[in-house]
Amino acid sequence: MSSENKEVDYSLANPDTLTKYKTAAQISEKVLAEVSKLVVPGAKIVDICQQGDKLIEEEISKVYRGKKINKGFSHPTTVSPSSYVTPYTPLTSDEAEAGAEIKDGEAIKIQLGAQIDGFGSIVCDTIIATPEDKAGDKITGRTADLILANYYINEVLLRLMIPPGTLAQGSDEEKAKAAAQKAPTQAKITSLLEKVAKTYEVNIVESTTSWLFDHNEIEGSKKIVLSPAEGTKGEGVPEIGEVWGVEVGVSLGSGKVKGLDQRATLHRRTNQTYGLKRPTSRKILNEVQKKFGTFPFSLRQLEDERDAKSGVVECVRGNVFRQYELVGDKDNSPVARYLTTFGE
Repeated sequence: MSSENKEVDYSLANPDTLTKYKTAAQISEKVLAEVSKLVVPGAKIVDICQQGDKLIEEEISKVYRGKKINKGFSHPTTVSPSSYVTPYTPLTSDEAEAGAEIKDGEAIKIQLGAQIDGFGSIVCDTIIATPEDKAGDKITGRTADLILANYYINEVLLRLMIPPGTLAQGSDEEKAKAAAQKAPTQAKITSLLEKVAKTYEVNIVESTTSWLFDHNEIEGSKKIVLSPAEGTKGEGVPEIGEVWGVEVGVSLGSGKVKGLDQRATLHRRTNQTYGLKRPTSRKILNEVQKKFGTFPFSLRQLEDERDAKSGVVECVRGNVFRQYELVGDKDNSPVARYLTTFGE
């Protein structure tokens, strides 16, 4: 069999795959740490998003230099205000969006990611917006409950993601016992995490979803759904060699969500083909294919933001692009989120 016909191993069993995931993760974590420093009251959200994207581009340019490897964003920099659940990336060409500022005490969610050769790492953290002169002050009250609950629920979920039978140390009997265990059901996972949430008198955000990652794909064939809404369910369990985007969302309110009356600015390319008629639609499709592939992008990142706003309409209507609707807490309560790229 010729080398061209051999199926490529995209699992973590392939050292090359593992290295690329690790490189993307290191870039994502480094940029997240830098962007977190920008979260102060009065800072413009769009400025933080632009700075985050600039840092990702700078770090990406330093790795795999001189090699013909596709590398770039696995997720644009998004900065979501207190009650927002989903990633938010405002446009510079919209006066209201461009003027949005961070407020003192807000729970700000930062999400971003890098990819190397189609292997993406996405991270999200929650930062409480604090003036620089009070940066070292202790967080107290219900805000502290929110942050602590989010942290401990995330820690428990990451442990539950580890497949049974992966005991590295112990007697043969202990290893055999571990191997015989079954992975917890999705209902069991939600039940265990809700017990932690109850301790802090918070609720898990409904239908918070962790996805299997794959080559050029951040929403794979398996998913775990926490506190699923009616008609929503997860599918599959984590296995050795896989990479997952593990997400936790916690609310000081009921955990129920609502659609927000704001323009969707976050999109991603689908595998659907459609005969686009408008020149602006064809233009942005070509640009997206070259720059982002099938990873999410912000209209703000495109060459002509105003053309993008008009051209994207036909792309979404023809199912060439998927748009991510903005969702917020139904009670307008503060929300905290984590997203961790996790390898088995």
